[in-house]
Amino acid sequence: MKKTNATNKNKSSEVASPKGMRDLTNEEYYSFQGFFEKAQEVAVYYGFKPIDTPILEQEEVFTGAIGEGTDIIDKEMYTLKTKGGDHLALRPEHTAPLMRAYIEHGMQTMPQPVMFYQYGPVFRHDKPQRGRYRQFWQFDLDSLGSDKSIMDALVIKVGMTILEEAGAEKLSVDINSIGDKECRGGYIKELVNYYKKHLSSLPAIDRERLKTNPLRILDSKEEKTKEINEEAPDAVSFLCASCKKHFKEVLEYLEEMDINYNINKNLVRGLSYYTRTVFEVYTTNSNENEPPVQVASGGRYDYLSKQLGGKKDVPAVGFSMGVDRIVESNWYKKLSPRILKKPKIYFIQLGSEAKLKSLNIIETLRKAHVPIAQSISKDSLGSQLAIAEKLAIPYALIFGVKEAIDNSVIVRNMSNRSQETIKLDKLLDYLKEL
Repeated sequence: MKKTNATNKNKSSEVASPKGMRDLTNEEYYSFQGFFEKAQEVAVYYGFKPIDTPILEQEEVFTGAIGEGTDIIDKEMYTLKTKGGDHLALRPEHTAPLMRAYIEHGMQTMPQPVMFYQYGPVFRHDKPQRGRYRQFWQFDLDSLGSDKSIMDALVIKVGMTILEEAGAEKLSVDINSIGDKECRGGYIKELVNYYKKHLSSLPAIDRERLKTNPLRILDSKEEKTKEINEEAPDAVSFLCASCKKHFKEVLEYLEEMDINYNINKNLVRGLSYYTRTVFEVYTTNSNENEPPVQVASGGRYDYLSKQLGGKKDVPAVGFSMGVDRIVESNWYKKLSPRILKKPKIYFIQLGSEAKLKSLNIIETLRKAHVPIAQSISKDSLGSQLAIAEKLAIPYALIFGVKEAIDNSVIVRNMSNRSQETIKLDKLLDYLKEL
C-alpha cells in the first residue's frame, strides 16, 4: 500500500505545466484580457485592424528572417518535425509571421500602408525569471507598405498611448538608427575593425558573434564587452543622407508629441531583420532604487519581405509589448474586461421542479443583461445563501417548489433580510427598479 501511495505521489508531482509556462486563471486572466481590450481599443482609433497568425509556422520563416548569430535561432526556438516531415517552429515573435501573411495573401495590392494589431502567446526556450517566461504574451502594432518617417512615429505614439492608458508613467524611449543597405556596410566594416583591436579582451560568445553577426556585440550582456562598447563607433555617424533625414524626422515627430527619448548609440535590437529606426521603451517602478524596466521595443524592417522569399522589399515598422511584464508591474491599472460584470443577483433553486425550470429563468435574465452568480448543482438553501453572503451579492432570487408551481420567485435583500414574492413575468421590471 505504501508503495502505491509513493507511486501516486510521484505521478501527481510530475503533472505540472512545463518549466517557464503557467496557467492564467481568475484575476490574472482578467488582467490580461483587460489589457488586450484597452490596447485593441486604442489601436482601432488610430486605424489598425486585427490579424491573428498561427502559433506554428514553417521553421524557415524564422531562420530566414531572424538570422544566425541571434539567441532566438541559436538557443531559444522550439522546433518540431511532423509525421509528414515538415519542420515547424512555435512562433518566437509575431513580425516574421505577419510579413509571411502579407506576402501570402497579396496584401501589396491593397491601399498602402496596411496597419495591423495582433495579440497572443509566443515561445522562447529562455531562462525563466521574474517577468520573463517561456510562453509569454505580446501585443504588436505594425505598419507595412510605407517608408515614411511618420509611420515610425505613429507606431511609437500608439504604443506609448496604450502603455499610458494601462497606467505607465515616466515612459522614455531609447532610440537609434542602424542605417540601410546603402550605408550599413561601411559601419559594420568599421565596427569589425574596432572589435578586432580588442579581440583578446572579448568574451568567447562575442568573438563568435564577430564572425556571424557583429551588430549583436553592441547588444552584449557581457560586462567586459559593455566596457569595450563604450568607445565603439556609432551607427548615426555613418548614416547616408536619406537615412540621416529619416532619423531626424522621426526625432522631430517625437519632440512634437512630447515623447521623451534618448539616442542610444549601442542600441541595435537582437533580430537581424531591423533596419534604420530601432527603439526600446522603458518605464520606472515606484521604487526609485530599481532600474528602469523595458516593456516594449521595435523598429523598422524594410528588408524582411525579400528574406522571406518576397519578390520585392516591403518597407515596414512595428512596435511590440511584453504583456506579462506590464500586468505584473506595480503601476498597472488592473484593467477589467468589458465582459466581466459584477453580479448583483444570486440565483438559488430548491427541489427538482425548481431545478428543472432554473436554466430558462437564468436565460431570461441573461437576455435582459442581468449578471448573476449561481450554484444550481447544490440542493441546500443554507449552503447557497452562505455562498451569496460570502460573495457579498446584494440580492438573492429564491426559486423553490411552490414558486415553480406559481410561476413566481422570491427576491431577497441580503443586507436586511427583507423579501418579496414577484411573478416571473414581472421580475425584470421589478429588478430594474432595484
